[in-house]
This record gives sequence, structure tokens and C-alpha cells, in this order.
Amino acid sequence: MDSSARLVPETPKRWMTLLRWSRGAAAVGVAAVLVALPAFANPYVLYVVNLAFVHILLAAGLNVLIGYTGQLAFANAALFGIGAYIAGLLQVDYAVPFWIAACIGVAGSTIVGVVIALPALRLSGLYLAIVSVAFAYSCQWVFLNWQNVTHGAGGFPVPPITFTFMQTSTAAATYYLSLLITVILVLALMNVLRCRVGRALVAVRENETAAGALGVNLTKYKTISFGISALFAGTAGVLFQALLGVVTPESYDIFNVVLQFCMVMVGGLGSLFGSVLGAVLITWFDELIREFRGFEEAGFGALILLSVLFMPRGLSGLVTRWVPSMREPLRLRDREP
Repeated sequence: MDSSARLVPETPKRWMTLLRWSRGAAAVGVAAVLVALPAFANPYVLYVVNLAFVHILLAAGLNVLIGYTGQLAFANAALFGIGAYIAGLLQVDYAVPFWIAACIGVAGSTIVGVVIALPALRLSGLYLAIVSVAFAYSCQWVFLNWQNVTHGAGGFPVPPITFTFMQTSTAAATYYLSLLITVILVLALMNVLRCRVGRALVAVRENETAAGALGVNLTKYKTISFGISALFAGTAGVLFQALLGVVTPESYDIFNVVLQFCMVMVGGLGSLFGSVLGAVLITWFDELIREFRGFEEAGFGALILLSVLFMPRGLSGLVTRWVPSMREPLRLRDREP
């Protein structure tokens, strides 16, 4: 056989190997920077990066619901607040240690998310969106007005986490806690989406009738989707109240719905990698325009509009266009002309 003929099929393999090594090197580099960040970053940078971890969890959870399962639901802002309030109130009113309160907060938020899924199973599209937004408004009203329980509009401070086993500052320890939980949950979600559950969720997204005809239990997998989304939102709420040291109703208002939806749209629907990119970008953008509070809604609305018009597959679509090996197996089908 001609030697040149043998070299032809080997060339793509070499490129694929090179790409895998480059991706691995990039991942190791990012991990090293994140681990070493508290050693040289100032408190503000540490806070912003920590906030990005919270937003990554929110965006990933919402993307499971909207991008992977095709359920237009926006209850994550309320579940975000429920997780924070349960964990915070248990610490303040009942002197429950943070670690126990955090587990109860995540579990409570997940249970509420599953309960929401039961009536939502009969709804779809715009009706589901309206009902979920109404639920978010109702929770916001409860946070504001049920003063005997939630402490009203002023909110309440929460005690700092005690890290007696770590010889570092509380801010750095909270950062490492958020980093660890975010990495664990994102990697776990990546594996879930690659298995049978992920394929079933995508089948529901593409065509519910066809998925049901193929034996996919629509009720089961929609409920799983709502549960995963609620678990991520509740975890984000617990980490957020620990980061801020205070729980206030305005942190979980309807604007948070717009913020999370913007992360998903800018990052890319049906892309876990896009959720990470979108959360990081929106966190940076939110801090950039923080001095212009009156223009935040307009700014995020413009980002969503520009993404829909000029970047329908989000940042992840742009990345995979130039680096095809980064393409995710269960990505949303290309709909660009």
C-alpha cells in the first residue's frame, strides 16, 4: 500500500489528539488559577468570582429546564430565594448549624420544585411561562409581607460560616466551598445529561408526542427536569446567602428571572458549556453597569434581543463553530439559516 495513502486517515486523528491535549491543558490551567486566586486577588475580585459560581449553578439549572427539556418555566428565581430563606431562617431563628441548614434549604427547594412540576405537567409553552412567573411573584410577595417568618422587607443578617478545619479567612473558605460545590454539581450534571436521562429530556424537547410513542415517560422525565433545576437553584440560594451574609427580598425579585434567562440565552440554549460562559459574562456585565441601576433592565433586555437576532445559538455556538470538538452531543439543533 502506498505510504501517502496510509497517512491520510492519520492526520485527523493527530489533530483530534492535539485538541484533546489542548483542552486538557486549558482545563488544568483554569483550575490552577481558580485554586490559587484567593492568594493574590483582592476581596472584590474574590466576591465577583464567587458570585459567578452562584450564577453558573442558576444558569445550568434553568438550562436543563428550558434548553434540554423545552419547558418554558421561570420559577427558578423563587426557588433560588426559597433555598436562601430556609437556610438563613434556620440559622437565625433556630440556631441550626450552617451545614445542616444548607442541606435542609437545598432539600426544601428541590421538594417545592417537584411539587410545582405536578400542575405544570398539564401546561406548556406560554401558559407554563405565565404560571411560573406568577409563582415567582407570589413568592416575592411572601418574602416581603410575611414579617413574622421572613422578617419583612428589611431582611435579616445571617451568621458567617465557621471553617474551623481550614486555616484561612472566611471569605477565602466561602470561595473554596462555592468552587467545590459548583465543580461537583456541574460534572455530575454533565454525566447525567450524557446518560439515558439526558437523552430522554432531549427527546421530550424535540417532540413530546414522538417521545411518548417511543416509550419515554413524559411525567417522569419532566418531573426529573424540574427537580434538577430546583436543586441547582436551591444550592445557589444557600451559597448566595452565605456569600452576602444577609437575606433580603430584593435579591430574589422578578428581575432575577430576567437575569437568569439572559445567562441561558447569551450562553446558548441546550448547552452546559454555554451556561458557564453565559453566567461568567453576565456576572461581569452586571458588575460593569452596577452604577447605572436604572438601565439594568434595558441592558439585559438588549442582550437577550441581540442574542436572539445575531447569535441564536449563543456563545457556545460561536465557540463550536471554530472549535468543532467542543460541540456537545445533546446540543440544541442548529436553527440558523
